Amino acid sequence: MDPSPAIPSPQLFSLSGQNVLITGATRGIGAACAIALAQAGAAVCLVQREPASGSSPNLDTANAIRALGATAQVVYCDLGDLHAVQQLFPKALEAMGGNIHILVNCAGIQRRSPSVDFPEKDWDDVLDVNLKSVWLLSQAAGRHMVPLRRGKIINFCSLLTFQGGLTVPAYAAAKGALGQLTKALSNEWSQHNVQVNGICPGYIATDMNERLLADPVRFRQISERIPAGRWGDPQDFAGPVVFLASQASQYVCGELLVVDGGWMGR
Repeated sequence: MDPSPAIPSPQLFSLSGQNVLITGATRGIGAACAIALAQAGAAVCLVQREPASGSSPNLDTANAIRALGATAQVVYCDLGDLHAVQQLFPKALEAMGGNIHILVNCAGIQRRSPSVDFPEKDWDDVLDVNLKSVWLLSQAAGRHMVPLRRGKIINFCSLLTFQGGLTVPAYAAAKGALGQLTKALSNEWSQHNVQVNGICPGYIATDMNERLLADPVRFRQISERIPAGRWGDPQDFAGPVVFLASQASQYVCGELLVVDGGWMGR
């Protein structure tokens, strides 16, 4: 691994000249991260699902990045279609002029049901999007980054990387495995100057948690347990993702950075 650069500390966080590929950035945490990376100087390639026939694509994040004077490209892919996922990284490389320096795997889906009734299709859908698509994209990124001896991969894990949760067996299984995948890739690729790390959100006020937010009992139970006294906001991930994408984290490898308002420490 290359040594950490001996430059003034503010410059360590600059992403000028870096190209980012990010999934799950049309809203929520992913959108906040994509905009933060662009604010730090990166050009960003957003992975989005193809809009339905007759519908317009969601370009809110792309337009917000372009309004900063930064580059935003969009490539379309359904991450539940693993054949399409296998074609995604080459498409993104072409869109970004042949270079991707940073991969952020933020996309994820959730399915809730008691484990005795959990449908097999829901299990497969969650594992495909939350784990296998991440593996395929990370493998493709590694094939690009390792020979060049540079790169950052950031996987969005979860509190359920460590805990079991309730009525979300597939999500817990996928996120637990994603934490181990992050460490496994880090073990192999750190020596090649490619840092692989994870971010583990706590309870964040996003669409994925709308059922919990709408349940007054569960909302109260969860809120009372968060030492910070509030649920997280997507903007809480701007700093962590820029840190892990930048030279400031040169010697941070295989880390699962928990951003949860103190939940895990309680």
